[in-house]
This record gives sequence, structure tokens and C-alpha cells, in this order.
Amino acid sequence: MTIQIGDRLPEGTLSEFIETETAGCSLGPNTFQVADLVKGKKIVIFGLPGAFTPTCSAQHVPGYVQHFDELKAKGVDEIWCVSVNDAFVMGAWGRDQKATGIVRMMADGNATFTKALGLDADFSKYGMGTRSQRYSMLVEDGVVKQLNVEQGGFEVSSAEYMLKQLG
Repeated sequence: MTIQIGDRLPEGTLSEFIETETAGCSLGPNTFQVADLVKGKKIVIFGLPGAFTPTCSAQHVPGYVQHFDELKAKGVDEIWCVSVNDAFVMGAWGRDQKATGIVRMMADGNATFTKALGLDADFSKYGMGTRSQRYSMLVEDGVVKQLNVEQGGFEVSSAEYMLKQLG
């Protein structure tokens, strides 16, 4: 069952590579409860098949980095990129994309959260196993307000499309 507009995000955890040690967050991979992170916040979440892959690296992440200020001006508290990769890879990709401090690069290493969303996809024919479909969603206080799942290609999950939805 795929998550729908009006649904609450499922329980789950995501990992993030923390670049700077702070109180409560050690340097390196840290695991967070999704429910705790979304509480009281307006968050744009976008999912994609994999770090360092062509469309993801050339268009998807750069669009959200480029439009960060505009999204923040529309009341968005955080932007997350979720991918079925480990936190080390997501951290390295975030640095490569100059996304550090702009887009939270959230790792779903075993695809557990992605499967709970019903947005997993079988990329075995490409040697990549279970991955995420390409999507974007607007979440307010844990509830999905917008959901855009690509049907092949790259359009409705872009930062530009999300900006249009935010008005």
C-alpha cells in the first residue's frame, strides 16, 4: 500500500552522516526516529534511486540546493533527500553536491522506511537491488500534504514543481 495525501508518515528511522559533532549528535552516522524529526515542522522530502546516479546528481539534488531559499521563504523548515544507500555514501554525496547544511541527506540503508511508504522499486536488472522510486512530498507535522510520484522520467518530483505546489 502506497502512502497517500492525508496519511501520517510511518514509524521508522533514517540515518544521517553528521559532519560536525554537537550535543546529542556524534561525528559520523547518527540514526533518528522520523516521528521525532517531523514533529511541528513543514518538510519537503524527496526520494530517488541512488546516490551518485546520473539524473539524481545532475538534476534532482541540485534543484533542491538551488531553490533552497525560495522553499524556505514558502515556510519549509527542512529539505530531506531519502535514498536506499548507507549514511557514509549519503554524506559523501552531500559534500559532492554542496548540499551540506541545505539538504539533509537521509540514508535508508535497508529500504525499511521506503518500503513502509510503499515507494520501493526493484532495480535488480541494473544490479542495484531494492531502491526508492523517484518522488517528492510535502509533510506538515508528520502528515503528507502533497505527494508526487514519477511515472518514469523526472518532472513532478523536482524542486520547481514543489515550488509551484507551495504557491
